Amino acid sequence: MKYTQLGKTGMRVSRLVLGTMNFGTRIDEATSDAIMDRALELGINFFDTANQYGGSHHGLTEEIIGRWFVQGNQRREKVVLATKFYNEMANAVDGPNDAAGVSAYKLYRSLDASLARLQTDHVELYQMHHIDHTANWDELFQAYETVMAQGKVYYAGSSNFGARHLAFAAAAAEKRHFLGLVSEQHLYNLTQRLPELELLPTARDLNMGVLVWSPLASGLLAEDALTVKTGRRAQKAAKLSNAQRQQIEAYEALCQSIGESPSTVALAWVLHNPAITAPIVGPSSVQQLDEAVHAVELELSPATLAKLDEIFPGPGGAAPEAYAW
Repeated sequence: MKYTQLGKTGMRVSRLVLGTMNFGTRIDEATSDAIMDRALELGINFFDTANQYGGSHHGLTEEIIGRWFVQGNQRREKVVLATKFYNEMANAVDGPNDAAGVSAYKLYRSLDASLARLQTDHVELYQMHHIDHTANWDELFQAYETVMAQGKVYYAGSSNFGARHLAFAAAAAEKRHFLGLVSEQHLYNLTQRLPELELLPTARDLNMGVLVWSPLASGLLAEDALTVKTGRRAQKAAKLSNAQRQQIEAYEALCQSIGESPSTVALAWVLHNPAITAPIVGPSSVQQLDEAVHAVELELSPATLAKLDEIFPGPGGAAPEAYAW
């Protein structure tokens, strides 16, 4: 496994992040435990979760991770743990303050609830799951400063923010002499390249880490994307236009020509971008996790990268040069 620093921090994380959204929903607890054990064996030290994960039982995923931690063998000490807050929790009793959004009130309560489920006294990275356009940065950063002083959180992060939100946050943090956001978790893959226009250049300018969710485009960039008959992938494939199906067919043919699986190429392409810290992989089995690790070592040739650009053209680079003279 290869490692890198998370943005402007000195904390080193693996170039793959173990995503846990399937724990307790698509896969059972025993399989979840086996995947986490294997992740550590493979050198993956960065785990990502959220307080809402667990299907109708919000928080179940954190509970599964917590029960895995207390099995011993320094499991907790070996993991850089990230979780998130924003969404309303189905089993909460806070009334109007439990609605989706972020605030100091929600941060304090959500964090304590997550720590209890995770059976730990801290998380390394505490992320706002979505942008809240009504939030006050001074309020939020004061709350983050408080939980950091208490040792409950090491770093602050965001997810699904726009480039302008990262800039606003950086300005507010500088005014407070606060480290501010160290990472942004964002949708990015071969079929969704719009972040190249503003988000990724902004993150690089601010020396922020970027964690990529859905690097396989919900399975469209994985094996047999057009032939799978059931499940979410089949539903997503059924909605593709003829032009999109032709893209996937061309992509699969390219992968076959270079002797690599589509999922491996998709992950390697994300890792090739210097703005990216790590993609988040959400395996449903130990075998899928083993296969994903190969992407860290795969170096795509200039010819392959050019062909990928031809199949999945991006926005033309960073703004404003991508669309202005």
